[in-house]
Amino acid sequence: MAKITYKHPNGTDTVVDVPSPNTVMRGAKINNIDGIEAQCGGSAQCGTCHIYVDEANTLPLPPMHESEDDVLYGTACPRRPNSRLSCQLPVTDEIDGLVVHLPEAQS
Repeated sequence: MAKITYKHPNGTDTVVDVPSPNTVMRGAKINNIDGIEAQCGGSAQCGTCHIYVDEANTLPLPPMHESEDDVLYGTACPRRPNSRLSCQLPVTDEIDGLVVHLPEAQS
């Protein structure tokens, strides 16, 4: 289980415990966190689970696959160096304490 902090554009934070084997996207959905649409259900095809990993992050995240990289060029909010698709970030004990920022819009 990992504690994940979802930072909303309005400045509020939602902190939840997310059990593995979920993803950061699924953690948001099962906890009714607004700001992640996930229209494709986690297939890395739509970009509506776009998040910004906190710039101070030192937790081990998996490398970005080519398909994720391609999808991030078509997101509603600008891609940044710390952009990821939350559906591609598996929840493990090693990412306990992860902080992600939700963009202003997903679609």
